[in-house]
Parts: sequence; structure tokens; C-alpha cells
Amino acid sequence: MTSAQARDGAVALVTGASRGIGLAVARALAESGHRLVVTARDPDALEAAVAGLRADGARAVGCAGGVADSGRAEASVALALHEFGRLDVLVNNAATNAPYGPLMDVDLTVWRAAFTVNVEAALRLTQLAWRAWMGEHGGAVVNICTEGASHVGPNVGAYGTSKAALLHLTAQLAGELAPLVRVNSVSPGLVRTEMARFVWDGAEERLAESLPLGRIGEPEDVARAVAWLVSDAAEWVTGADLLVDGGTRVRAAAGTTSPYAVHERLRAAGGATGQA
Repeated sequence: MTSAQARDGAVALVTGASRGIGLAVARALAESGHRLVVTARDPDALEAAVAGLRADGARAVGCAGGVADSGRAEASVALALHEFGRLDVLVNNAATNAPYGPLMDVDLTVWRAAFTVNVEAALRLTQLAWRAWMGEHGGAVVNICTEGASHVGPNVGAYGTSKAALLHLTAQLAGELAPLVRVNSVSPGLVRTEMARFVWDGAEERLAESLPLGRIGEPEDVARAVAWLVSDAAEWVTGADLLVDGGTRVRAAAGTTSPYAVHERLRAAGGATGQA
């Protein structure tokens, strides 16, 4: 799935890339020939991730800081241009699932912070990438959304609402930035990440039984979808949302009779929140 740009030394910026889906995406893009700029909030975790990528043969640099910080967003794009002279791919993966709980109990300050991380940061980084390189040379943007953006679930109203906004933003940008830049999203179901540990830890068998494909997702499942979307194989794809959910939305047709265990776990969880 190597693209012509990757063969020419294309550069990808991946946010929230010290672990989980972001790190898996960075590895997949490195395997297809991309040079990497990766970001994460935790400097130590980011340093370890960069060291691991380099040990595997990737050309990678890190830019520590959260995507909600406009200065760090600008720094990450500037780093791509300084280190590699271009920026061909942007993967907006960093996210938060706070505030967790019923919307009537939501602290609106935390609500606004979630939209800053999950929606505004993706727009800001796309703007920066467009102005720095893509507006003249083209490129691809992939936003990591969620299978839950199209429906409701217990205690995840803030997360789902922000990701629904990101889904709409993806489509809007796809129209506005065509034909130079393709903008798509990937919507994972339940994936084995630290951010989702409170859902899957200790309940994997029940969760797997409630899904048609019989297992929860791995970060690499999402990474392969992202790698395809930025490759030449998807050159006529923009404004699309690629669902990677183990069959969550087709449970009824698959004859899955057990209750949807993910929602059971969400109801049982306390105020569990995290960031990618």
C-alpha cells in the first residue's frame, strides 16, 4: 500500500502517537515508507515511542505537547518542514473521552475542553498543514472518529457528540480541500487501548461474544485502515468514513443474541476518562 509520495520520501504527522492507535498508525506508515513526526502529551512516553520507531528503521522525530495547545500544533508542523521539508499526511488521532457521565451532570468547562481536543485541534492542524505544504503540493488527512458517532450510548454523550462533529468536519473539509487534499476518517469500534481499558479489561470474552467477528479490535486493525486511506489504492476516496468495528453495527443481522456488552460495561463504569 505504498503511495507514490511515500516512495518519494513523504512525511506523515501523527498525533497521540506514544501508544495505542496512534503508535500503531505511525508504525504502519513507517512500514510503507513515510518519514514521521509524532506528537504526544507525555514527553517520556513520546521519547520511548520515537526510540522504538527508530529501532525498527523509521526516520522519526517527536514533538511533545498536547494538541489543544495551539503553539504545540504550530511547532509540530514547523518541525516537519524543518526536519524533512514537506508534510504529506496528517493523522488526527489524539482525543479525550472526558467528561464521562450523563450530560445533565457535565461540567461545561470540561465539555468545551473536549471539543478543543477532539474537534478544534483537528481543524487547526489541517489549516496549518494546508498553509505549510498541502495547499500547494497536495496530501491526505485522516481523522480518527468512532463507531459510536452515529448513535447514542450510556455515559459517553460528550465523547460521541464531539466525534460526531469531527465526522461532519471530515466531510466538510473533504469538499473544501478537493482536489488537492483527500480528507477521510476511520471509525473504530472497541479497540484494546489504554483509553478504553476501563471497558475491555476483565471482560474480553463477553465483549467478543457480542460482536459478529468474535473479538475486540487491536490498534493494528485501525492502522491498516489508515495506511490504506493515505495510499494510492484510495486515490479516488475522499469524504468517506471507514468503519472498523468488528461488525458492531450488523449485530442483529448476524444473529448475535447476547446483549451489547460494551454498553453494559459503559453503564457499570464510574468516571473513567482518558486521553489518546
